[in-house]
Amino acid sequence: MDHTGIDIIAKNPHTKELMGISVKSRSRGEGKEKESVSIGRDDFDKIKKACKSFGCAPYFAIVVDAKDKIYCFILPLKRILKMFPVGKNTLEWKMGEEYLNKYSRDSEIKVFEFTHRTYRWWR
Repeated sequence: MDHTGIDIIAKNPHTKELMGISVKSRSRGEGKEKESVSIGRDDFDKIKKACKSFGCAPYFAIVVDAKDKIYCFILPLKRILKMFPVGKNTLEWKMGEEYLNKYSRDSEIKVFEFTHRTYRWWR
Protein backbone atom coordinates (compact mmCIF):
# COMPACT_ATOMS: atom_id res chain seq x y z
CA MET A 1 0.00 0.00 0.00
CA ASP A 2 1.27 3.48 -0.89
CA HIS A 3 1.52 5.85 2.10
CA THR A 4 2.45 9.05 0.36
CA GLY A 5 1.50 11.98 2.57
CA ILE A 6 3.67 11.81 5.66
CA ASP A 7 7.44 12.03 5.96
CA ILE A 8 7.93 11.36 9.68
CA ILE A 9 6.15 9.33 12.34
CA ALA A 10 7.09 10.55 15.81
CA LYS A 11 5.79 10.18 19.34
CA ASN A 12 5.58 13.45 21.23
CA PRO A 13 7.45 12.83 24.51
CA HIS A 14 5.35 15.45 26.33
CA THR A 15 1.84 14.49 25.21
CA LYS A 16 2.53 10.85 24.15
CA GLU A 17 0.63 11.62 20.95
CA LEU A 18 1.71 9.65 17.86
CA MET A 19 2.17 12.20 15.08
CA GLY A 20 2.29 11.69 11.31
CA ILE A 21 4.16 14.71 9.98
CA SER A 22 4.17 16.00 6.42
CA VAL A 23 7.22 18.23 5.91
CA LYS A 24 7.02 21.13 3.49
CA SER A 25 10.31 22.92 2.99
CA ARG A 26 11.52 25.78 0.83
CA SER A 27 14.69 27.81 0.43
CA ARG A 28 14.43 31.56 0.06
CA GLY A 29 17.50 33.45 -1.10
CA GLU A 30 18.44 36.96 -0.14
CA GLY A 31 15.69 39.41 -1.01
CA LYS A 32 13.06 36.64 -1.17
CA GLU A 33 12.92 35.74 2.53
CA LYS A 34 9.31 36.92 2.87
CA GLU A 35 7.88 34.90 -0.02
CA SER A 36 5.04 32.53 0.88
CA VAL A 37 5.25 28.75 0.94
CA SER A 38 2.56 27.14 -1.23
CA ILE A 39 0.92 23.95 0.01
CA GLY A 40 -1.42 22.03 -2.27
CA ARG A 41 -4.86 21.17 -0.94
CA ASP A 42 -4.41 17.62 -2.26
CA ASP A 43 -1.76 17.17 0.47
CA PHE A 44 -4.54 17.26 3.09
CA ASP A 45 -6.25 14.12 1.79
CA LYS A 46 -2.90 12.33 1.48
CA ILE A 47 -1.87 13.10 5.05
CA LYS A 48 -5.29 12.07 6.42
CA LYS A 49 -5.17 8.74 4.58
CA ALA A 50 -1.60 7.93 5.64
CA CYS A 51 -2.24 8.89 9.26
CA LYS A 52 -5.37 6.74 9.37
CA SER A 53 -3.31 3.75 8.17
CA PHE A 54 -0.70 4.27 10.89
CA GLY A 55 -3.04 5.37 13.69
CA CYS A 56 -1.43 8.77 14.14
CA ALA A 57 -2.56 12.39 14.29
CA PRO A 58 -1.89 14.49 11.15
CA TYR A 59 0.60 17.36 11.46
CA PHE A 60 2.49 19.67 9.14
CA ALA A 61 6.06 20.89 9.61
CA ILE A 62 6.84 23.91 7.47
CA VAL A 63 10.57 24.57 7.21
CA VAL A 64 11.91 27.67 5.50
CA ASP A 65 15.60 28.39 4.90
CA ALA A 66 15.66 32.16 4.45
CA LYS A 67 19.02 33.92 4.13
CA ASP A 68 20.66 33.48 7.56
CA LYS A 69 17.71 31.87 9.40
CA ILE A 70 15.91 28.58 9.27
CA TYR A 71 12.33 28.73 10.52
CA CYS A 72 10.28 25.71 11.52
CA PHE A 73 6.56 25.68 12.27
CA ILE A 74 4.83 22.51 13.51
CA LEU A 75 1.06 22.44 13.73
CA PRO A 76 -1.80 19.97 13.56
CA LEU A 77 -3.76 19.61 10.35
CA LYS A 78 -6.91 20.77 12.14
CA ARG A 79 -5.20 24.10 12.96
CA ILE A 80 -4.02 24.75 9.42
CA LEU A 81 -7.56 24.02 8.18
CA LYS A 82 -8.94 26.63 10.60
CA MET A 83 -6.40 29.17 9.41
CA PHE A 84 -7.01 28.48 5.71
CA PRO A 85 -10.63 27.37 5.12
CA VAL A 86 -11.29 25.26 2.06
CA GLY A 87 -11.21 27.29 -1.11
CA LYS A 88 -8.30 27.64 -3.49
CA ASN A 89 -6.23 24.67 -4.71
CA THR A 90 -3.26 25.90 -2.67
CA LEU A 91 -2.81 27.71 0.59
CA GLU A 92 -0.10 30.31 1.05
CA TRP A 93 1.91 30.11 4.29
CA LYS A 94 3.01 33.73 4.54
CA MET A 95 6.49 34.62 5.80
CA GLY A 96 6.30 38.40 6.34
CA GLU A 97 7.14 39.86 9.78
CA GLU A 98 3.46 40.33 10.65
CA TYR A 99 2.78 36.64 10.01
CA LEU A 100 5.90 35.41 11.82
CA ASN A 101 4.71 37.34 14.90
CA LYS A 102 1.21 35.93 14.52
CA TYR A 103 2.50 32.35 14.30
CA SER A 104 4.73 32.80 17.35
CA ARG A 105 1.72 33.96 19.44
CA ASP A 106 -0.48 31.03 18.37
CA SER A 107 -0.39 28.33 21.08
CA GLU A 108 -1.23 25.59 18.55
CA ILE A 109 1.82 26.36 16.39
CA LYS A 110 5.19 25.23 17.68
CA VAL A 111 7.83 27.62 16.34
CA PHE A 112 11.59 27.56 16.44
CA GLU A 113 14.35 29.13 14.38
CA PHE A 114 18.05 28.70 13.86
CA THR A 115 20.38 31.52 12.93
CA HIS A 116 23.37 30.43 10.88
CA ARG A 117 26.44 31.94 9.31
CA THR A 118 28.51 30.71 6.38
CA TYR A 119 32.21 31.42 6.77
CA ARG A 120 33.34 30.18 3.38
CA TRP A 121 31.49 28.83 0.35
CA TRP A 122 32.01 28.34 -3.38
CA ARG A 123 31.35 31.32 -5.58
